[in-house]
Amino acid sequence: MPPPTRPPTIRDVAERAGVATSTVSRALSNPDRVNPVTRRKIELVAAELNYVPSSQARGLSSGRTQVVALLVPDVTNPFFFDIIRGTQYELRAAGYTQLLVDTEESPEMEEDALHKMQRSADGYILAASRLTDAQLAEASAHHAIVTINRASANAPTVVIDTPSAIVQALEHLASLGHTNICFVGGPASSWSNAMRWKAFEDETRVRGLATSRVGPFAPKLTSGAAAADAAVHTGATACIVFNDLLAIGMLQRLRERGMRVPDDMSIIGCDDIFGADFCNPPLTTIASPIEQAARVAVSMLLSQLNPLQGGTKRRLAVMPTHLTVRGSTGPSPRQL
Repeated sequence: MPPPTRPPTIRDVAERAGVATSTVSRALSNPDRVNPVTRRKIELVAAELNYVPSSQARGLSSGRTQVVALLVPDVTNPFFFDIIRGTQYELRAAGYTQLLVDTEESPEMEEDALHKMQRSADGYILAASRLTDAQLAEASAHHAIVTINRASANAPTVVIDTPSAIVQALEHLASLGHTNICFVGGPASSWSNAMRWKAFEDETRVRGLATSRVGPFAPKLTSGAAAADAAVHTGATACIVFNDLLAIGMLQRLRERGMRVPDDMSIIGCDDIFGADFCNPPLTTIASPIEQAARVAVSMLLSQLNPLQGGTKRRLAVMPTHLTVRGSTGPSPRQL
């Protein structure tokens, strides 16, 4: 019989990747300190070799599961694809397995999942959590938690700074002559929806713009028809919409009604999901480094789970955003 194959070591990963062992260690335990290209190369080599970091071996004797649960409100929403991919890459490199849970936009399901998985996972990443502040405080008292796009005084969080891009969107629309703008809201329980509305309300007041608000709407393509009908009824010439799925659904409905975008109404979405540039017309939207936000969230969680190994110990990380202008925005029809 051939001798048993020994498990790969950190030296094997370093040699295959052409870097020092110290670089491999930093890439897998403190990824923010390593060049992204080098880090990705090391992650791929580690996955090819099935390298198991020593933290996982220690977990077997410590009662750790080496599992981290990622909870998302809607697994079919393309916005969460990059979050799922980013967290999985980062967790795998650190020796963890990712458990994905779809909470179906329900705070009750989210809270129940946290309760039922307390023996199945070492920590949790809550993306766009629908929990209240009190529920998050209770959960954070018993679990290692990091949130994405849900600020909390009790848990570290990664915030995608869409409110600042709302200001950019309003500047863009104002430059095109729009003076009556509608905010198309998402779920009532969404923290990011509340923050975007506040930014919208504050900026339009400063600029003296006429505004309206419709919603809440489920952040789905199928909600776009009702959202478009409500927006048309306000008399607005432009809309800033909670997310791209809802905005794309509005484009379809407006076309059915015989309205031209952007000639009759301009539409701005949020998230820059895959397909936003394939719409008719291509969607003007707010873009952000979603996968990078996910990687930072993992680093923040690992610093809780393995405090002796370093990691990102900050309580708040803010990811920048920018407006990507495409064909769904144009001059106000009242300016033509």
